[in-house]
Amino acid sequence: MKRRPPIHNLKPLTSNRKYLRKNLTPAEAYLWTQLKTLSDLNIKFRRQHSIKDYIVDFYCSKHKLIIEVDGNYHDEPEQMERDEIRDSRLASMGLTILRYENQYVFGELQHVMDDIKRYCEIKEDI
Repeated sequence: MKRRPPIHNLKPLTSNRKYLRKNLTPAEAYLWTQLKTLSDLNIKFRRQHSIKDYIVDFYCSKHKLIIEVDGNYHDEPEQMERDEIRDSRLASMGLTILRYENQYVFGELQHVMDDIKRYCEIKEDI
């Protein structure tokens, strides 16, 4: 049986991942404090996790769930196109991406957390 090549946390991205973990955006840091509390529900996230050539903001391997926190530059047409390609490639690996704008994380954190918990509950029921 052929062994699949690894796709998670590849060595060439290690320094980038470490840098990003040490330099979270304010919205990422705010959400991270709340995502850590989900471990009580057996929902564990990693921050700045790499999958293939992409570094995602947060990743839950149990539910194959990616959380992305987007700043204003994600509204730029070129960045939107790159995000679509990236999301499509990650989705083709069986991963789900939930995107939240920075302002939404700050203003509606409880809705964000409820959305994430709801997604994970649905996945467990399947």
